[in-house]
Amino acid sequence: MKETIVLGASDKPERYSFKAVNALINYGHKVIPVGLREGKISGVEIKKGTPKVSQVDTISLYLSARNQVNYYEYILACRPKRVIFNPGTENIELEKLLDQKKIRYLHACTLVLLSTGQY
Repeated sequence: MKETIVLGASDKPERYSFKAVNALINYGHKVIPVGLREGKISGVEIKKGTPKVSQVDTISLYLSARNQVNYYEYILACRPKRVIFNPGTENIELEKLLDQKKIRYLHACTLVLLSTGQY
């Protein structure tokens, strides 16, 4: 079971972050949705701000590059094993910071990785 932070989580069913949280839950992963607004996804509370977590395996990004800036320190402090840049979240500046900390990242879709057994 891989603990995953979904950064940019939304309780709106049409959002891919909502779909990703549900898929992660359905595949048996512990998920911590973090968003701008409180809410729930399948009974899991969306956390605001930068909640303290331990042993994060993956951070799955659903924020545009400019909206990621406020989370750089948080992402690095979580020390994830990897960061997933979902389509539309690519960010060269953050990639360089991850490289400096030797944190692996990939450009992929969390939903596709889950459905193909590559997560």
